[in-house]
Amino acid sequence: MNRAPHPAGLTPAQETAPLLEYWRSINKRKWLILFFGITVAAVATAIVFSIAPTYRSTSTLLIESSRQKILSVEEVYSGVSANREYFQTQAEILQSRDLAIKTIKSLKLWEKPAFDPRIVKKPFWSSFLKTDESKTNWTEDKLAAAIYPGFAANINVELVRLSQLVKISFTSSDKELAAAVPDKLAEMYIDSDRDARFAMAQSASQWLNVRVDGLREKLDKSEYALQKYRETNGIISLSKEGQNGTGTQIADTNQQLIAAKMKRAEAENAYRQVTAVKNGDYSSVPAVITNPQVSDSKRQEAEAERKVSELIQRYGEDHPKMVQAEGELRSAKINAKRQVDAVVGSLRQSYEAALGTERALDAVLSQARGAVSNLNRKEVQLGVLEREAAANRQLYESFIARAKETAVSQDLQSAIARIIDKASVPNLPIKPKKSQIITIATLFGLLLAASAAVLLDRINNTINSSDDVERLLGYPLLTSIPLLNKKQASNAGKLVSDDPKSIYSESIFTARTGVALSSIDAVRRTLLITSSLPNEGKTTFASNLALALAGTRRTLIIDGDLRKPGLARKLGLNPTHPGLSNLVAGTATLEACLQHVENTRLYCISTGDIPPSSLEILMSKRFSELLKQLSATFEILVIDGPPLSLVSDPLILAPLCSDTLFITRAQETPHPIARKNLARISQAGGRILGVTLSHLDFKKAERYYGQYGAQSGKPYGVT
Repeated sequence: MNRAPHPAGLTPAQETAPLLEYWRSINKRKWLILFFGITVAAVATAIVFSIAPTYRSTSTLLIESSRQKILSVEEVYSGVSANREYFQTQAEILQSRDLAIKTIKSLKLWEKPAFDPRIVKKPFWSSFLKTDESKTNWTEDKLAAAIYPGFAANINVELVRLSQLVKISFTSSDKELAAAVPDKLAEMYIDSDRDARFAMAQSASQWLNVRVDGLREKLDKSEYALQKYRETNGIISLSKEGQNGTGTQIADTNQQLIAAKMKRAEAENAYRQVTAVKNGDYSSVPAVITNPQVSDSKRQEAEAERKVSELIQRYGEDHPKMVQAEGELRSAKINAKRQVDAVVGSLRQSYEAALGTERALDAVLSQARGAVSNLNRKEVQLGVLEREAAANRQLYESFIARAKETAVSQDLQSAIARIIDKASVPNLPIKPKKSQIITIATLFGLLLAASAAVLLDRINNTINSSDDVERLLGYPLLTSIPLLNKKQASNAGKLVSDDPKSIYSESIFTARTGVALSSIDAVRRTLLITSSLPNEGKTTFASNLALALAGTRRTLIIDGDLRKPGLARKLGLNPTHPGLSNLVAGTATLEACLQHVENTRLYCISTGDIPPSSLEILMSKRFSELLKQLSATFEILVIDGPPLSLVSDPLILAPLCSDTLFITRAQETPHPIARKNLARISQAGGRILGVTLSHLDFKKAERYYGQYGAQSGKPYGVT
């Protein structure tokens, strides 16, 4: 027998476009999706219209970043920082519990039914139970405290970015109250701030008065100490002029002392040179030699010696002129000696005088320096006392001024905030937004239903359309068989002959054409028809296909399901008639086993007696020889085999047949099981001609998948 290869171009589980699959899933259940969306919309509408409308009103408050400096004493406490933290702090104050309680009391919100804690809705079962009906002694404080949680939940304070504005909003089912609360809260905030600053001014004034008294006493003590110091030290005034005169005197005395020291050093040097001479010869002493009088006397002595030398050579020693010249020489020497002695004496006197002058100037300078040091010490102490008195006086005067300002400013306080835009009574509620909620609910319902539809198809592993056969199983579709109604199903075994113009018959004829065209040149063929599971329409298809084939060729159909036969009943034959098991066992002849289907050219061999082991019959040599014998008598043999998932009989029959036709039921047969069984047949050596999809609802298939099942079947080998 010729074996056909796996159909080219087909692979199992080949996917189609995902969007198309999603659209088919949604379109298949569109009325359910639409109904679910309308139901959700109706429920949302009922809920929305049962909710009481809520209104919101907003007032705008301007908070000054810096206060007017009426109270300079604010610096004593803390400066107001014009930064973001300051405005955030003010926003928190606006949301404080104390301010909210004051607003609740001012508006008397307990008179509003929506806020009155005394109104308690009792549950219906309370009439059957004994409950504690003790009454609470309500006061304004208790009422305000009970109202506060609900009040705070509806208040919203929002800072306007990059500005000094604050928006105060309140949400309430009462539109008048929604407009009244923001303005009242802003007024309470302004009044509270004004009261707080007035209290701060009073506190500052009291503190300043106490402080001023202490400063006055301290100032008096410091001024008394200053005056006493002046009187004790006899200080009338220490001016800069006096200090400058003393400094000039010290500088002049210092210069004179330097000159006196130099002069004393010169005199001391000359005096020491003179005292160093031992033989009375002072010719080596510069101070003596350079003296003009000594120099003149020495010149006269030298002149007298020259004159004596000249006269002694001319006149001799006894000449009167010589005597006179010698007398002059003696006088000159005496005069020179007298001048040298006078100079030596004057050098001693000059040294002693210079030394005395130096010592006198040094004493004067020391005395002047002591006077200046004493003056500086007094000036420093006086400066300390003066600065202390001045500081006390300045601090006292500053506190006196601030105390007066504080006393005056207690009667004048400017608010740091003011209402820019008052809240108005709203005309439209902010919630519920009915149209938006209904629209969103409807869209959500439709989306949820559509997602569920897609999810159902995604988790559905059955074959739902003719396209799924080739996509999921990887084999060509032989034909699609429509779902029969109850009347047709009661006599479905011979529907081709009873109603040849029906859609079911048309599907069978399509399968017959596919079988014929798959092997045109084959004279004799053996067809095995099997499925994965029971109740997939295998036997009905086999009987009708055999009837269709019998119209053109000599055909025999054999009931190969030896465990649960049903072919004879489908064709209206005697199920107890000898059949295949009797024929193989040799207990009956072929003529005895053959049954003719009334009003047709089809012959049938039923199961006969059910054997204890069907595998022994099908695997016997006599069975294979019987098939050869029957193939020689009939042109086409159709074997109705058992389901492959239950027994392995089809794996024995498939290699003995020329072709295998596989049946799968639409929307029931899991495609993994069908694909596995097809692979088993192929591995066993069977040639799979194609797959038939049974029980397909053509109307749904056309509506959901855009195809007509009977016309979508493409015989193997036909394009």
